[in-house]
Amino acid sequence: MTSRRGFITILPVAGAVLVGSRAMAQAPMLDEKDPTAAALGYVADAARVDKAKFPKFAADQNCANCTLFQGKAGAAAGMCPLFAGKQVAGKGWCSAWAKKA
Repeated sequence: MTSRRGFITILPVAGAVLVGSRAMAQAPMLDEKDPTAAALGYVADAARVDKAKFPKFAADQNCANCTLFQGKAGAAAGMCPLFAGKQVAGKGWCSAWAKKA
């Protein structure tokens, strides 16, 4: 049986994990008009990338296969450290794209 002292010691850690997981689940989607998103040429659908403006873009590039994407494999959206507190679309793209190893 767990002691009261042990329970009180674990409680803050469990609360932090719960809050952290909820924060990620509730993170808003990145708006293409966000200043950082616009500066990096972010689009929520890689099919709409301006190929004249971003000639290095290739059709197989998207957020889901970028090394910066923090979502699970196959996820429709996930966090990206470039856009703090916001999720990017898995099929999105920006000029900071880097091939996932």
